[in-house]
Amino acid sequence: MAISQITLWKLISGAFGLICLLLMATLGILLKNSYTKQSIQPTFSPGSMTELQEVADCCSCPEKWIGHQCNCFISNEIKTWNESFHFCASHNSSLLQLRNRDELHFMNSTQSFYWIGLSYSEEHGAWLWEDGSSLNQDLFLSTETLNPKFCITYNPRHTILDELCEHKNYYICKKLT
Repeated sequence: MAISQITLWKLISGAFGLICLLLMATLGILLKNSYTKQSIQPTFSPGSMTELQEVADCCSCPEKWIGHQCNCFISNEIKTWNESFHFCASHNSSLLQLRNRDELHFMNSTQSFYWIGLSYSEEHGAWLWEDGSSLNQDLFLSTETLNPKFCITYNPRHTILDELCEHKNYYICKKLT
């Protein structure tokens, strides 16, 4: 009788072990699917930017692009302003054109500066975005000290700097979905 009880307990414990494994696998799959569907508010370094992607009802970004508020962004390399401009154009996007101060609040943790699509127009005597629209003067503290012959970098903590366009920086392309 003792041998049959041991065998019975082994069968019962084996069945419970198998059930536990199946439940853990199911939970892992559910958690993975749940995690990829929720909005991500990243804190990241420039190198990890492309690994993050927000998926929302209104937008779906290409692979390795970061989505935020129905816009898609990317910046995983360091390039000159001209190289950045051409890279964005080749991906049906443009260098970032900021409309408001909170547009990139999800990037506030980064210390890096990024090329944006702001340049000085000699013809208009003003700083203009790539699409020809004028810069909202409330967006940055001052553009008066910027050198019109340089290109503009932006730090998501709302700071802009002028730099030689030949310097290499990260960049932000923006693609409306």
